[in-house]
Amino acid sequence: MEDSEQIVLAEMLQSAEDAAPVEAVEAVTGAIASALNALGVSLLIADLSGRALVRLTHQPDADGPGRLQGQEAAEVLPFDGGPYERTVRHQVPQVLPLDGRWRLLAPVTERGEAIGLLEIDLPDEPDDEVIARVAQTAHALAFVIIANRRHTDLFEWGQRSTPFTLSAEIQRRLLPASFTCEGGAFTLSGWLEPAASVGGDTFDYSVARDVLHLSVTDAMGHGVASALTATLGVGSLRNTRRRGQSLTAQADQANSAIAEHANVRGAYMTAVLGRIDLPTGRCELLNAGHVPPMLVRDGRTTTLELPGNFPLGMFPEAGFRSGEVTLRPGDRLVVVTDGMRERNAADLDLPAALLDIAPLHPREAVRALSDAVLSIARPALADDATLLIIDWYGGHGPRRSTAGADTTRTSVPPG
Repeated sequence: MEDSEQIVLAEMLQSAEDAAPVEAVEAVTGAIASALNALGVSLLIADLSGRALVRLTHQPDADGPGRLQGQEAAEVLPFDGGPYERTVRHQVPQVLPLDGRWRLLAPVTERGEAIGLLEIDLPDEPDDEVIARVAQTAHALAFVIIANRRHTDLFEWGQRSTPFTLSAEIQRRLLPASFTCEGGAFTLSGWLEPAASVGGDTFDYSVARDVLHLSVTDAMGHGVASALTATLGVGSLRNTRRRGQSLTAQADQANSAIAEHANVRGAYMTAVLGRIDLPTGRCELLNAGHVPPMLVRDGRTTTLELPGNFPLGMFPEAGFRSGEVTLRPGDRLVVVTDGMRERNAADLDLPAALLDIAPLHPREAVRALSDAVLSIARPALADDATLLIIDWYGGHGPRRSTAGADTTRTSVPPG
């Protein structure tokens, strides 16, 4: 990076640090506009539905498009297949000619998480150097957003195009901060499509130095009671995971926690727990009464046969066993909840659908499957539908782009 670019980046980060959390993005976009002699700069963040972008603005006159909360406005721009959607989905900058100016759209992304896009209006057509510079700036902006959204509800409010129920609020807190992670040896993405009455689904992951931890869970029932059972189960799983316990120990402790503390008689939670050894691809999986995981390999979708276990919390004295599979470069591991299989959703040929979307980046694959389930199960899902997809590359892991995300599934050499 040239000295001038380093200075601009330093000024941008200092602007963010000097501003209040709710004003950090405005401070940064102001610094960007000044550095590029831009006519205007805006940040559009991804809606939680994954099917729209949201333009956040501060309007003292409280008279603008979209939703208002005090002097904050959120304008929703639904995806329509146009350049804004393509920028987010394909992670490639777009240049648009406008009347007397040019608009540059750049993805704002960190480790594959599509946070949104940066919209910059310029007086002249940007060349490759300017486009690359803006792409790097947009990547840096992702870290500003991630750092500052810890301190304010503004971004979360803006991303919610529909109000949350109490059970949905509880469920949201049980999900990971980012739904996507590109880690060299793997790329992971999860998605939760909620039912009209929240069904207690969650997914989770954590990357250690040599291990990828993962879980997909489904608490019985709907609403607040289901969300509270999920809270017990996920809280216990995270606690034992963070203490370095084995999968069977995680299951044992979660089983005891739900059986002892759940406030609903007979409460339980199904789960798939996993640990992938990053140097070798050895994948240990434990299925506690859940839909079996699937493996997409060499153009085929197969169901993984694992030792049978009772759901967590169903029998306090139950023991648990795990199984193993060794992942090969090019494999895709898929874990879903029964919301993908129940009632109308069962009309979806899931094994065939997984083959159809095999070329897609996991971030786009989970959303494509979610869209397919919704199109079949309209007007609303009877149960939460949750998906977790892990693409395994092993030592042939792809290099990450300067924009902060890989655009497609990277093919790998055999072996």
